[in-house]
Amino acid sequence: MYDVLVVGGGIAGASIGHELAARGRSVCVLEGENELAKHTTGRSAATWVGGYGPPEVQRLTLESRPFLESPPIDVAGPLLSPLSCLYVGGVDADASLAAAIPGATVLDPVDAERINPVLRPGWTQVAVLDETACDLDVAGLHQGYVRGLRAAGGEIRLGARVVAAARTPGVWRLSLASGDEVAAPVVVNAAGAWGDVVGGLLGSAGVGLEPRRRTIFGSPAAVPMAGMPFTCDLAGTWYVKAEGDLALCSPEDATPHEPGDPRPDELEIARTIEEINEATLLGLRSVRTAWAGLRTFAPDGNPVARYDADVDGLFWFVGQAGYGIQMAPALAVEAAERLVGADVP
Repeated sequence: MYDVLVVGGGIAGASIGHELAARGRSVCVLEGENELAKHTTGRSAATWVGGYGPPEVQRLTLESRPFLESPPIDVAGPLLSPLSCLYVGGVDADASLAAAIPGATVLDPVDAERINPVLRPGWTQVAVLDETACDLDVAGLHQGYVRGLRAAGGEIRLGARVVAAARTPGVWRLSLASGDEVAAPVVVNAAGAWGDVVGGLLGSAGVGLEPRRRTIFGSPAAVPMAGMPFTCDLAGTWYVKAEGDLALCSPEDATPHEPGDPRPDELEIARTIEEINEATLLGLRSVRTAWAGLRTFAPDGNPVARYDADVDGLFWFVGQAGYGIQMAPALAVEAAERLVGADVP
């Protein structure tokens, strides 16, 4: 018997599992796959950008920064490294979008071309620079949480897919595909894209989650990219960053998709290559690697971290919407405090 069972071993499950174990709870994380972070967490673009997302996401992201700069968990090296984020737009860009990015500086297009010399001369009409953005070591953060969880006495089970659940007075009993059964008074649903599926097994009507596909691909560049900032289209239709000898790109797609293992969208990749080549001198022609992951949204776009309104002992920790890595520290603390009954602003 545990105090808490956490379903899902990605960044959500690992972070809240660690925070609960650090508060003296006996915790077991149940991961349905045979490895941790196989899906969304393992397919992140690995950046910290304070201006991403709606206001609540931005708040959690900014409040997570001190943790990421000076981690109180065991990590192998720095989690953050500087990587400015440059937003650019062409002749059709909405200049009002530039003013809406918190903490960023509006630039003259000529200065934008100086900061990012791979921009095509004359294409940029609107530019904004966020110098607080960083590269984020996703694997380092996730593994730090895993080590912290285990150091505090928590357990992790791989290949532990939940297939049935029963509630006896004050206790959940979860049946696993392996035939094992585990029990605890509280179940944390941190199952990402499968959140509503898991919630249904526990008798909940769900919270209206919508998984959406995000495609990422790597393409060889025709020009050097050393020193190139993380560069985003101001309208949110593509981004590109240097990743070794590849330009790591995304169409920033958000196409609804059933929970599972999505394939990259080839049409979106082709569109993105065309638009990036129009805006830059990168000269992308081929795709060396491509993958896709699911970003899961709640109806209001904010993360869900609360007890179910109707099902006793079910705590929802889902809907991170693709921002889960960069806001993980603050979100996990607030969720853990709420779960154990502490006051949370």
